[in-house]
Amino acid sequence: MPVQTVPLRPVPGPRGLPWAGNLPAFGKDPLAFMTRLRDEYGDAVTWSLGPWRSLFLSHPQHIAEFLAAREHAYGLLEVGWSFQRITGKSVIRSTGADWRRKRGLVQPAVRPRQVRHHARTMVDSALAAADRWQEGGHVDVHREMVVLGQRVVIRTLFGNDLGDRARALGAAMAVAEQEMARELRGVGLFLPDRVRTPSRRRLLRALAVIDGEVHRLIGARQNGPAADGEGGGDLLDRLLEARDEEGRPLTAQEVRDEAVTLWAAGHETTSTALTWIWYLLPRSSQARARLDDELDRVLDGRPPTVDDYDRLTWTRQIVKESLRIYPPSWVIPAVAREGAVLGGTAVPAGTAVWCSQWTVHRDPRWFPAPTAFRPERWDADAPDVIPDHAWFPFGGGPRGCIGARFALVEVALLLATLAQRFHLDVTPGEVPHRVGILIQPAVPLIATLRARRRR
Repeated sequence: MPVQTVPLRPVPGPRGLPWAGNLPAFGKDPLAFMTRLRDEYGDAVTWSLGPWRSLFLSHPQHIAEFLAAREHAYGLLEVGWSFQRITGKSVIRSTGADWRRKRGLVQPAVRPRQVRHHARTMVDSALAAADRWQEGGHVDVHREMVVLGQRVVIRTLFGNDLGDRARALGAAMAVAEQEMARELRGVGLFLPDRVRTPSRRRLLRALAVIDGEVHRLIGARQNGPAADGEGGGDLLDRLLEARDEEGRPLTAQEVRDEAVTLWAAGHETTSTALTWIWYLLPRSSQARARLDDELDRVLDGRPPTVDDYDRLTWTRQIVKESLRIYPPSWVIPAVAREGAVLGGTAVPAGTAVWCSQWTVHRDPRWFPAPTAFRPERWDADAPDVIPDHAWFPFGGGPRGCIGARFALVEVALLLATLAQRFHLDVTPGEVPHRVGILIQPAVPLIATLRARRRR
């Protein structure tokens, strides 16, 4: 039976201030602001963010239509000077023929065969982390997951741990991501490129560290095997080996842009997703017990492999439910071109169109008791029908995240490896979140480590 089209009927949202529009409310708490648009105004709301005339979408069908048409009916919304400096002209900031060429060159680096190749690195990194933990010890969960995520991404991207250079790179990337998040919620979003605020100067210093090391690694690969053993089938090798239909490789600058983008997107998404999983699991003794049972039954005491991924059904549902409640990425913007249409209604050219994973994932129409952690929502025989694009942590359509499969496998394997060895008992109570590029805990999550015994 064909799905009935939901008409798009935009209604005016909050008036906002002259010039600034709704920037003060958005900047103070963007998730609360967008939730207010959904709850008080409806599924299609017009509003303004500074000089941008905007349209906010909340219905999954409109969002599916929007994401499917992003490549041909929408342009990029350049959301900040810092973001542009970090990602360069990578595939996520390319359009048209340039985007098609780069996506064709980059996507093979994260296809299932490459996920299989790197799965052992993921598991070995988690085992090394678990070997450092001790029964009864206390850990800062997010800090531990950031270290683990950094180790995985640096090993899979650059081929080894890079020693002391990895710490300098990690610190520089943390500064870059912090400054990018700061700019996203303030007037810095609209400042001309030539303006050098203290925040922008900090970002440039961090990028000098990142770019110096990445270009050093690229040069070492291009000039032959490196003396320190770097390389050997990692993602950087794949980017350097890639050729388009005309036999052209990526330039050194293009490789830098793709490598830094993969790195920035990869480690923080993984570490943030795992942090929220460890926060949510102790809130459901049933979910944690079912996870223990699955790990014992499927793995029988051995470390997981990529071949176990499809059999770890409950583990994958835990990951999926956590990504619903706390999606690491929280908004997708684009600018309508001439001819853009949603729900049978023309969208004026130049309109900034937005949709939010946070508001849709937590919409009680699609997810009863939306803040409750219920991995059983995703059981094959679950009674509630979840509409297409009511869950979209990695976006969707042709411009959906090319590393989605890589990320899902990585989070599931890291979770399975660590959960075999330990329960992380996070101090109970509600933990506030903070909004930057990703949604992360606003306070440290301290967990007591409890060694797990097989049943």
